[in-house]
Amino acid sequence: MSTFGDLIGKEAPIVTLPDQDGTSYELKPGSKGVPTVVFFYPESGSFGCTKEACQFRDAVAEKVTFQQGKVEIVGVSVDPVQKQKDFVEKYKLNYPILSDEKGEAVKAYGVGKGMFGMVSVARVTFIIDKTGKVRDALDATMNYGKHAPFVAKWLDKLSGEDDGGAQEEVTNAEPQPAAGEALAATA
Repeated sequence: MSTFGDLIGKEAPIVTLPDQDGTSYELKPGSKGVPTVVFFYPESGSFGCTKEACQFRDAVAEKVTFQQGKVEIVGVSVDPVQKQKDFVEKYKLNYPILSDEKGEAVKAYGVGKGMFGMVSVARVTFIIDKTGKVRDALDATMNYGKHAPFVAKWLDKLSGEDDGGAQEEVTNAEPQPAAGEALAATA
């Protein structure tokens, strides 16, 4: 079984899923010429998932690097379309939320269960550069507040690469298990 860590340095999977309106959405990182952020989360409307989704929503409204045309942000959970629609409308989310009821994207991206198997899907965020290559992933199911800052650091780094400038390596503020370690413990 492959894990999300196996994707780092490789081309991101392409998946087509229904968005919150039931419209088929092709998630094809790199096709728009901007970095892509794909964040998987356990359940639309739950406390931590709502906080995480709203942090991304607020970043899109407040930070230049998160604005349309600079990055594609997409949320994914295994919730049905209607639940995704209610979630987007209630919290005024300004990016697509995809319904992965059959677990196709979860499998393609190697996202396992979270919280030692107690949650059906881990909270994992992928950073994919403008060519479609997975650059990094963060697995922090319990720490929903860590994902938006992780993405902000990476977007700054990728922007610096585009400008030809040298940027310091992006690292997480807290030590994290090597890619796939936490997943292996929960699978």
